[in-house]
Amino acid sequence: MSAADTRAQIVEAADRLFYERGFEATTFGDIASATGLSRGNFYYHFRTKDEILDAVIELRLVNTSAMLASWERTSPLPADRIRSFIEILIENRTKIMGHGCPVGTLCAELSKLDHPAAAASTGLFGLFRDWLKLQFAALGRADAADALAMHALMRSQGVATLATAFKDEAFIRREVADLKAWLDAQAPNLPEPPSLEERQCS
Repeated sequence: MSAADTRAQIVEAADRLFYERGFEATTFGDIASATGLSRGNFYYHFRTKDEILDAVIELRLVNTSAMLASWERTSPLPADRIRSFIEILIENRTKIMGHGCPVGTLCAELSKLDHPAAAASTGLFGLFRDWLKLQFAALGRADAADALAMHALMRSQGVATLATAFKDEAFIRREVADLKAWLDAQAPNLPEPPSLEERQCS
């Protein structure tokens, strides 16, 4: 295994453990055990847990940017792109019910710790905020695009937090449906999506 592959393995293991256990509760030993690496090999790549945290945040930024780009490639309409954002609550419902939102939980923990990387972790929310703002502007709501973007983020984070507390999948599905209805109301002059019957007849 190359040095780059080994480093990537460490970062991916740390990413998972920071999400499942939290940054503070995860030790060097936990990450080393998860990768099966010796301490010497491990320290060759990272000398401190903060260095690993920086790499994890960077990995999440890269992965989030790739996800947003994929939504833009596959969905020509801004409303459909925003729906893709909303639907990640359902797609990731098992993980969310188990451990919360990976962005929200990391930001909250680092903020409580007054950690130097707290601002960098908030950049993950910033990616979503800026992207949603662009989509709402393209939807014809440039007048309130940032406020709408923040509202969508707020709703999704609230759902994730309560889903973690109550482990209620039905609640997630109800809130996702309600959030989609809210989205539809933001551009009332847009044509409605075709019904199932209309799609079958076309």
